[in-house]
Amino acid sequence: MISPDPRGRVHRFWRRLDGAADGLAADLGLYAASAVFAAVTAATSTLLPHRAWGTVATAGYLLAALAVTGQLVARRRGATRLAGTAARAVLTAVTWVTTALLPMVWQCVERAGGRTDRAQEEVVVIEHAGIRLLDHGTPYLGPDAIRALPAGDQLLGYTPYQPGMALFGLPRAIAGNGWWTDARIWFALVTAIALVVAVTTLRRTGNGPTRAATGPERLDGPPARDSALVRAVQLATVLPICALTLATGGDDLPVLALCLLALAFGANHRFGAAGVAIGLAGALKLFAWPVALVLIGYAATRGWRTAARLAAGAIGLPVAALIPVQLVDSSALVENVLRFPLGHGVVSSPAQSPFPGYLIAAALPAGRVIAAALLVGVGLLIAVRLVRRPPRTAGSAALICGYGLLAAIALMPSTRFGYLLYPIAFLAWAPALWLARPGSGPAAADRTPPAAASTR
Repeated sequence: MISPDPRGRVHRFWRRLDGAADGLAADLGLYAASAVFAAVTAATSTLLPHRAWGTVATAGYLLAALAVTGQLVARRRGATRLAGTAARAVLTAVTWVTTALLPMVWQCVERAGGRTDRAQEEVVVIEHAGIRLLDHGTPYLGPDAIRALPAGDQLLGYTPYQPGMALFGLPRAIAGNGWWTDARIWFALVTAIALVVAVTTLRRTGNGPTRAATGPERLDGPPARDSALVRAVQLATVLPICALTLATGGDDLPVLALCLLALAFGANHRFGAAGVAIGLAGALKLFAWPVALVLIGYAATRGWRTAARLAAGAIGLPVAALIPVQLVDSSALVENVLRFPLGHGVVSSPAQSPFPGYLIAAALPAGRVIAAALLVGVGLLIAVRLVRRPPRTAGSAALICGYGLLAAIALMPSTRFGYLLYPIAFLAWAPALWLARPGSGPAAADRTPPAAASTR
C-alpha cells in the first residue's frame, strides 16, 4: 500500500482555504490587500512610475473589492450566476484592465507627450536595443562602446536580455515616438494572447469529470478546474507584483505568459507546441531556460522522440536568436548577457533586493563566490532530481519550476523583488494543470511507472 503523499495533504489544505465561499473569500482578501499595497506605493515609493501606478491601481483594486463584496451578498441570496466562476473570471479581467492596462496606457501617453518619469529604465533599454538591432544587426553595445558613454549613461548601455527582447523595441525604432510604440504596449499584447491561449488550451483538456488526486472519494471536473484557472490567472495578472511590473516596466510578463503557455501545452500533450512556446520565452530572457530543461525532462517520460520534439523548439529557437548577434559582435553578446548579470561588467547591476544571495555577496569575504556556489549547488540538486525522478505531469513540472526559481532568486547575488512573480505564478498554475488531466494530481504525480508513462 502506498503511503499518503504529503504534497497531497498540502494540496488539500490550500484547496480548502482557496475554496472558502466558492473562492470569493480569497478574492476579497486579494483585492483588499492589493488596494492597501497600491495606496502605500502611491504615497511612499521613491520611483515615480510606481507612484503613478499606485494612484490609478488603488481605485481599481477598491472597486474590485467592492464588487466581490456584492458577489458574497448575492451568493448568500442564492444568485449563483453573479457569484460563480464565470463572474469571478470577468471581474479578474476587468481588474487587470483597471490596475495594469489603464495605468500602463496612461503612462505611455504621458511619456509620448514629453514626461521622462513615466517608464522604468528597462523600457528605455529595450527600445534602444530595437534601434541598434535595426541599424547594426545586434541589440548589444560592446564593452569599449559602453566605457565611452558618459558615466551616468553606462548602465543604460547594457541590454541584459536575450536578443529576441529587442523585437519589442522595433515599433519605436520604425515608427518613432508615440504612445502605441512604447514597448510596454507590445509586452501587454503578447502577454494577453499567450494567457488567453493557455487558458483555452487547459479548458479543452479533459472536460469530463475526473477523479481527484487528493482522495478517492471526491470527483473534480470542469468547475473545479475553471476555479483553479481563475486563481492562477489572478496571480499572474492582477497580483500587484505583476500589475505594477507590466504598467511600469513589463519585460518579465511576456516571458512568464509564454512559460505558462508551454506548461499548458505540456498538460495537453502538445509537446511540439510546448517547445515553441518555451523557446520563444528563452529567446527573450534567461529565466525561461531552466523551465525549458524541466519541460524536456517531463517530455522524456513520454519517450526520447517526444523529448526531441520539445527540445527542437525549446533549444533551437534561443540558439537561432543568438547566432546572428554572435556573428555580428560576439564580445558585445558576452558582455551584456553573461558578464553584466554576473557582476563583471563595466558597471554593476542595480538589482539589489535584500535576499540571502545579495546579503551573502555584500557582507561576507568572497561573498559573491559563496553565493554563486550555493546557486550552483541548488541547480545541481534540481538536475539530480530531474534525472532520478523526472516530473510525470505538467503540474509537477510547474512545481519544480516554481520552487527551483524561488531558490534561485533567493540565492542570486543580484536580484529583484519583482522576480518573485515567476515562482508565484508557476506554483499557482500547478493545480489548474493537475485538474485539467484525469488522475494527474499531486498525490499521483510521480508514481506512474516509466513504461506506463511512455505508452500514453
